[in-house]
Amino acid sequence: MSVSDNGVRDTAPESIPHGEFDGKRVLVTGGSRGIGAAISHHLRERGARVATVARSLPAQNPLLPDLITGDLTRPDEAERVAHAVLDRLGGIDIVVHSAGAATLSDGGVLAMGEHDWDVALETNLMAAVRIDRELVPAMKGQGSGAVVHISSIQRRFALGASVPYATSKAALTAYSKALAVEVAPFGVRVNSIAPGIVETEMSQDFANSLDEGKAELMGLFGGVPLGDVATTAEVAELVGFLVSDRCPSVIGAEYAIDGGSMRSV
Repeated sequence: MSVSDNGVRDTAPESIPHGEFDGKRVLVTGGSRGIGAAISHHLRERGARVATVARSLPAQNPLLPDLITGDLTRPDEAERVAHAVLDRLGGIDIVVHSAGAATLSDGGVLAMGEHDWDVALETNLMAAVRIDRELVPAMKGQGSGAVVHISSIQRRFALGASVPYATSKAALTAYSKALAVEVAPFGVRVNSIAPGIVETEMSQDFANSLDEGKAELMGLFGGVPLGDVATTAEVAELVGFLVSDRCPSVIGAEYAIDGGSMRSV
């Protein structure tokens, strides 16, 4: 295990060649920060050409290679971004949907307004639907491809403060499963990952510091049996496995990375 120049911890087993994704053309939505940035780095380090999508140029890394700006909550923008990806990469082999947004309300479920629901559903569900609708046909045409949707274990929790987020992620998981069944005969594999609490900048939004934010979230979920939260590198490692040639029969699955938080069977 090592730490790269940009601070992303690399947990890849040494037996896996770093050229595993040579020649692969990849799109990662939400790829400029957090989990998406770790996924982009992981695949790029292993030979893939990775295009990332963000709403605006990230201040911390404005020169990110193959960065495409666009608002995927708008149908016309999603179509434009998809066409830009195909033009820039010359095709597509892998799509990872990491873009997400959550709004919190102290007033509970009935206090959620139209804006809260629109943001969650458009960002967490419809953005993926639109990009898949534009890019997956190209995968079907070439007889190969892989798609990963980043969902959340919150889809199984009745947390009133974030019910639009949980609802949208539940819908994303159902959509991902249906898409997996439909496109599997064409050589395209679709799976989803449901992270629990992950150590990102978003954790700090719940408190004055990252450590306080992690503790607040762990309490919200009823504790994490592991005693700590996941890293973005762990999520990236699992994505790397799911989009690789190492698991050709893994289709329509959902993997949780939650330290044991999800206690249901």
